[in-house]
Amino acid sequence: MSPASSRRIAVLRVAAGAAAALTLSLGLVGCQPEPTSSASPSTTASPSPSASVASPTPTPTATATTGDEIELPTACEQLYSPAMLAALQEKGPLNHPDVTMTSTQNVGALEILTSGIPTIRCTWGAPSETGLATNVSIVDATQSAALLDAFAAAGFACEPIDAGTVCRFEQTVIDQDDDIVPLGETQVLRGNAWVSTATINFAQDGYTEDIIATLWG
Repeated sequence: MSPASSRRIAVLRVAAGAAAALTLSLGLVGCQPEPTSSASPSTTASPSPSASVASPTPTPTATATTGDEIELPTACEQLYSPAMLAALQEKGPLNHPDVTMTSTQNVGALEILTSGIPTIRCTWGAPSETGLATNVSIVDATQSAALLDAFAAAGFACEPIDAGTVCRFEQTVIDQDDDIVPLGETQVLRGNAWVSTATINFAQDGYTEDIIATLWG
């Protein structure tokens, strides 16, 4: 990466088939519910923390831990095994306050994510050309079905995974320095939970599988 890449990559509009370089801004305070205001892939939050939309913290839905239902974690560290947590801590800070990256850019998924569902948000990395954002949310059967439909319609590749469904989407874009930047989303739906992850130039082997094993045991 050239020295000029220390500038923030301009916001990249993630959409199926996108090949043009747009701008990218990483950020949004981690470990908190998504804002209840509506969002769209073409509109990103300002990197200024004061631009974040304040909203009450939804009370996590009380759920049984039997079967495929889980309780919403209360801390990001609870999402990972000790080994995975240590590996992530070597890559960058957890929940940097200036990271505004969302865990999906799918319009239908964002509508559900910003609707006030119980959610914990976790990001890795500082504002830069590299980062990861994960949300774990509690959803009902209707919302889960709507999410699967939205991902399938957007061209995600979906398949069974550990009694649930995983949908993945990957693409590359060119930044303003003419560097190739890989973007990806991994969406998991199982029981009453939705695990939503987006990455920018960030790879961690076994990341999603580790969350599944930790949350569901």
